[in-house]
Amino acid sequence: MKLHHLLPALAALILPVLAQDTAAPKVEEGFTSLFNGKDLTGWKKSTENEATFSVKDGAIVANGPRSHVFYTADEKPFKNFILKLQVQTKPNSNGGIYVHTKYQESGWPGMGHECQVNNTFNADPRKTASIYRCKDIKEQLAQDNEWFDYEVKVVGKTCTILINGKQVNEWTEPEGGAEGVEPGRRFTQGTFALQGHDPGSTVMYKNIRVKRLPE
Repeated sequence: MKLHHLLPALAALILPVLAQDTAAPKVEEGFTSLFNGKDLTGWKKSTENEATFSVKDGAIVANGPRSHVFYTADEKPFKNFILKLQVQTKPNSNGGIYVHTKYQESGWPGMGHECQVNNTFNADPRKTASIYRCKDIKEQLAQDNEWFDYEVKVVGKTCTILINGKQVNEWTEPEGGAEGVEPGRRFTQGTFALQGHDPGSTVMYKNIRVKRLPE
């Protein structure tokens, strides 16, 4: 058989594989994927600096002036859940994962709590897995330029964080909220957001999935 006769058959075999490479990874039973690996369908950028967020090589890339992208595809708010994703930081980069938050057009999110992403960002001592300004982590738990697993579990007022499968932080919000933080920083219910911190920081997020837990 001549080569040109084989090309359609080869294309039929190869194209589905390529499509799988750019699609959202298969998730664990009970989890729902929040990111398709191709574009920001289901997510809404704040209007502050929309160019801060892009999608490249199957990941959401945050690089640019302060901005946030919020998950808005599900109208039902998240209360108790397990959120899993993979994160990679470039050297001296800062980012964050917000939970129980709400869309806003600009500024640092005023609702919910931030789970810190910072392996080597010099200007902030709060490292990856900190529950920002509530229970901070000072030691470096993950490496720049490497994908690591980030898991956030919220049940009621208790937040537990695992890095690469190891529990590294747990905090229960006191009645009335944490001392010294804004009134909106509470575990109530809401959605998720990813942070673009500054032009010098590059943080990538992929394989984002969630499992709702009983209320």
